[in-house]
Amino acid sequence: MITNPTRQRALRGHKPIRPNPRAANTAEHQAVLAWRLTPRDKWIARMLWEHRVLTAHQITALAFPSFRSGRMRLRELYTWGVVDRFQPFVTVGTAPMHYVLAPAGAAVLAAEDGLDVKEMGYRHDRVFGVAHSLRLAHTVGVNEWFTALVDRARHRRPGEQVALAAWWSETRCAKHFGDLIKPDGYGRWRDGDRQIEWFLEYDFGTEVLAKLAGKLAGYAALAQATGITTPLLVWLPTSRREATARRLLARAWRELDDPRSVPVATAAAELLNPEAAHPSPADEVWLPLDVAASGARRRALSGLVDAWPHVPPPVTTSGEAALGPDSPLPVSPPPLPMPPPAAPRGAGRPGRR
Repeated sequence: MITNPTRQRALRGHKPIRPNPRAANTAEHQAVLAWRLTPRDKWIARMLWEHRVLTAHQITALAFPSFRSGRMRLRELYTWGVVDRFQPFVTVGTAPMHYVLAPAGAAVLAAEDGLDVKEMGYRHDRVFGVAHSLRLAHTVGVNEWFTALVDRARHRRPGEQVALAAWWSETRCAKHFGDLIKPDGYGRWRDGDRQIEWFLEYDFGTEVLAKLAGKLAGYAALAQATGITTPLLVWLPTSRREATARRLLARAWRELDDPRSVPVATAAAELLNPEAAHPSPADEVWLPLDVAASGARRRALSGLVDAWPHVPPPVTTSGEAALGPDSPLPVSPPPLPMPPPAAPRGAGRPGRR
């Protein structure tokens, strides 16, 4: 404004970043990467390919003992052209560095799988397109949700046996079930001898809740087509929005032909204890839809098994390990030890027999 001109000091913005020299993606450079990249580096590359984008904090929580060690290794991977990075604009503070798969990293993954980069489906411009996507915050939020479970398992208490055994991205779920449902993710949590699997609907506070409730019909159709009952977890930002969503979800749930085929539980992010060392969706924040909210006790993620005794436990593959860069199982193309590839439509879901 003429009456209140912007001062020069306010125009400086963020501290300028000195450009780092990066290696060219040549055959010679890929030969050098053969002895430079560790199994953890390749696991991180597969995670980026599966889940599109991860922040520096998420990668650290998934694979490194400290933020400093993760930052140093990610800088090396960036210099070698294995990963790319960008920093979204935020109005307050500074956004964390966001990482995506770079051409050299894609070439390594393609070579491991015996594919050409084009056959793999990798395109650098499309990968970097997530930086300008209107769904960037939602994608990062979903990845943070699952990362919190991995972080909780990595810092389990003595005697605990908890692990995230499966994590499918939105893209992979759409590939397998996109004709009926398009969840934000699929996961499987193991707590001792208990296991629970689920589809995730992650609400960022922007979706029309009536549309969210309308998705139950698709999950019911999938259950009818496969004969498999899979719980649906709905994650919302606030308790107030959760209460509104529960009313709409309950109305749509009762109208299903077989409501028991779609077990639903809701939770709100604000119910997590911010003072806890590692708060996660595994905490006691879940409330089944068929339970009255007033006076009801919230359940832990593994405790939902008791709320739905009619849901059989998932059948795991032999030797299935916890999610992590030290997992003993080689996996391709999924980046994690997961259920086997999906059967033809209508023949059942991965991980069940």
